Amino acid sequence: MEAELASTLEKLQARYDKLRLLDLLGEELDGSPALLTIHSGAGGTEACDWTSMLLRMYTRWSERRGFAIETLDLLEAEGGIKSVTLQITGEYAHGYLKGETGVHRLVRISPFDANARRHTSFASVFVSPVIDDEVKVEIRPEDIRIDTYRSQGAGGQKVNKTDSAVRITHFATGIVVQCQNERSQYKNKANAMKVLKSRLYEHYKSEQEKENAQHLQAKKDISWGNQIRSYVFQPYTLVKDHRTKHETGNIQAVMDGEIDAFIEEYLKLAWAAKAS
Repeated sequence: MEAELASTLEKLQARYDKLRLLDLLGEELDGSPALLTIHSGAGGTEACDWTSMLLRMYTRWSERRGFAIETLDLLEAEGGIKSVTLQITGEYAHGYLKGETGVHRLVRISPFDANARRHTSFASVFVSPVIDDEVKVEIRPEDIRIDTYRSQGAGGQKVNKTDSAVRITHFATGIVVQCQNERSQYKNKANAMKVLKSRLYEHYKSEQEKENAQHLQAKKDISWGNQIRSYVFQPYTLVKDHRTKHETGNIQAVMDGEIDAFIEEYLKLAWAAKAS
């Protein structure tokens, strides 16, 4: 009976943990697809390589969950990626990923340094929900400027023969979005408007919560002292979230997309903050 009871308890615990996690995903638009943007920060070539590593991490995490991934914008640079925007579609994609917004710090022996010195690099992650037609976000033509230009980076032979890339600037907020991954200017414009609508929703939501004296993770300078999470490869291996204090020494598993523990700890922290 002991073995049977232990097995039953384990199954019930797993079911409880899943239901508890879903209970934490109760905010408006938690169930929406997510727009995830990664920008390289301080660190030059190192930071561009770090952006590539984070892109791989979130791609692996999404694949583990069976989520669909669409690249809306990708700007390559020497050593890696300058910036990338993904649309990740799956059950509670935005709810799970919203806590990833912030600066991510990497410490390692640089593969680009002939003297094998230790380097620190930074990249920022910004997550917002994909807004459907039921959520009203007004974007008037006179409030924005739309610029077109030739696409850059790899694949240029196919995409940069015409001015197909689109950049949209929203005057009131200063938000700038761009899309260049499609050959069609029309498709790039549609994708850019989707990203702008999502960013504006997050902006207005942030402003409203500030008025209510509620805390919202701010998008800070991509540099030292502003990181939400550190990934240390040398002289020891450690991934530590500076908000929840959750950490693990299995950095390879994290870079392979095993970040659920960090996500769950953030959701618990956010839920406790609201409850208090």
